[in-house]
Amino acid sequence: MNVKEAIKNRRSIRAFKSTPIDQQTLDTILEAGRLAPSWANTQTWRFIIVQDDNIKNQLADNACAPESRNNQVLKQAPVVIATCSELNKAGFRDGKPSTDKEGYWFMFDAALALENMVLEAQELGIGTLYIGAFDAKGAARVLDVPEGYACVLLLPIGYSDEQPEARPRKDISEIVFKNKFGLR
Repeated sequence: MNVKEAIKNRRSIRAFKSTPIDQQTLDTILEAGRLAPSWANTQTWRFIIVQDDNIKNQLADNACAPESRNNQVLKQAPVVIATCSELNKAGFRDGKPSTDKEGYWFMFDAALALENMVLEAQELGIGTLYIGAFDAKGAARVLDVPEGYACVLLLPIGYSDEQPEARPRKDISEIVFKNKFGLR
């Protein structure tokens, strides 16, 4: 599979088979994240690999409402990759924000790393689900994330037990402008 195919075929997977992911496959996915670009090469991401069912259950119950779909997905997935980022490093020079984005670079960088991992997982036949809407402080407590770091994204991964259809995408003419916003 090439990159374009991985991009076109990736879907949000919410049902996983119980088949474990072998360490070599997991390492290949993590290596893709490690190679992602980051602000001034700060590489602020840290990945916590959660495979213990008890910890996955605690993570789900402390990060997501019990009735949410994400709660069940976190419990069911064979692996959850919790992505954390070091604060006040990406987007800063000499301890001061370098841009008007005020320290949000750590989130951009984490998303770049996760996108690399998601595309690598897709190529390897592994399904994924981005979870960004969760109680980050609750997740951090369960995962013993130290002060100075934030839990940014959760990525349940596993062999897909569903084949979701592609969702509609906007036409390129709706999202691309020339020279100025709104000009076509």
